Amino acid sequence: MYWDVINVVPESDLSLRVSFKDGTTGKVLFEETHLTGVFSLLRDPAYFRLVSVDNGVVIWPDDIDLAPDAMYREIKRSGKWVLK
Repeated sequence: MYWDVINVVPESDLSLRVSFKDGTTGKVLFEETHLTGVFSLLRDPAYFRLVSVDNGVVIWPDDIDLAPDAMYREIKRSGKWVLK
């Protein structure tokens, strides 16, 4: 799909730069309030940097992932996806 992520780079402890199959690029920003439940693991900077792409999806170990379609829609609209 056009919203498949092809590259992800952690830019800071709570920010990612993503690139999509169609050439769209943007940022994913995590607010502290989003880092609950399974996402609480992302509070650890070393763990956060374990981010990768698998079959077009941004993932971390322990089955943590981000919905590429929602990410694409927000980045296409405003250049960033803020997870609150």
